[in-house]
Amino acid sequence: MKNSVRAVIITGGLVMVLLIGVLVWAVAQRAESENDPKPQVLREESHVLDDGGADAVTVVEFLDFECEACGAFHPVVEDLRQRYDGQITYAVRYFPLPGHVNSMDAALAAEAAAQQGEFEAMYQRLFQTQAEWAGATEPTPAVFRALAEEIGLDMAAYDEAVADPATAERVRRDRSEGTFLGVEGTPTFFVDGRMVAISAPADLERAIVEAQSR
Repeated sequence: MKNSVRAVIITGGLVMVLLIGVLVWAVAQRAESENDPKPQVLREESHVLDDGGADAVTVVEFLDFECEACGAFHPVVEDLRQRYDGQITYAVRYFPLPGHVNSMDAALAAEAAAQQGEFEAMYQRLFQTQAEWAGATEPTPAVFRALAEEIGLDMAAYDEAVADPATAERVRRDRSEGTFLGVEGTPTFFVDGRMVAISAPADLERAIVEAQSR
């Protein structure tokens, strides 16, 4: 009889421990979910170059300003933005690659310009001048500061933004989220949330047209 009572007590204790363990796990999972939200292709802080409205097809590009392929694709992007004006929402996100010496500094320059409402101006100048600074063996932040002066930025504010760790963290957030989304290289495009396999320039337009028909 005593053995039976002891067995019941032990069993009850084990059940209680298991219930507590499950409860702790559930609370931990909830906290982790709240602190580490699901990756999103487009966020409120993302830089939208063209806003086509609620019914527009959304195109998001993860890019590296020093990437030669991104530079080569830039005219294609600009042509699509012009021809599909009002039909697409076009946004870009940072994905600086570690093998490019100036990619992070270029992204910092773009983000510093964004803080003054001049993201697109810097975005255009970075691609227009890419051949002049890409492939350097040492970082050339002075080149990007000169571009900031060209587009008329407040240079004291620019210098402060570039030096602010929060600016670098903003760039890293994009890159980290891109990694979670499966981005491995640049440029990588998402059309209405779907990653597009690009083997030729026409593939991006094809994906836009297909999305419009869905």
